[in-house]
Amino acid sequence: MTLALTAVSGCAVLDRFRPGAATAPAAPVAAPGATAPAPVLGAGATAATLDTTTAAQKQAALAAPAASGERELGKVAVSLGSPAEPGIWLRSALVTAPGKGRVLTASGQSVAVDLLPGQGSAQLSLAAFVALGLPLTALPQVTVFAN
Repeated sequence: MTLALTAVSGCAVLDRFRPGAATAPAAPVAAPGATAPAPVLGAGATAATLDTTTAAQKQAALAAPAASGERELGKVAVSLGSPAEPGIWLRSALVTAPGKGRVLTASGQSVAVDLLPGQGSAQLSLAAFVALGLPLTALPQVTVFAN
């Protein structure tokens, strides 16, 4: 009896996979006054439209000299962080507390960044990727320094 009930209840699950079966539920309607979700690269937006840092902010970050007394935290491969998060930052497990720092690429380019604690793989902001001229799909290795 239990086997028969299990088989019959499984039919309802299988019906969902038939062409023309019940459609997916409609997307939820946003509440009045709610903000629209941030655009993503796949939605036709470009890196230039998502990068909200000014040319002056990028220039200052690129021109920032190595701080005296900075310490090396280590080397890490970075992926592109959320394009919806503005600023020039690095989020990494190498960082234990928010602060200021710098990342240095293998080619010798560096940019001043806000250091943010993180878990898992390290992420570098869209603005930092653009400022360093890194391809957005690359996983470059950088050396992380804290001030």
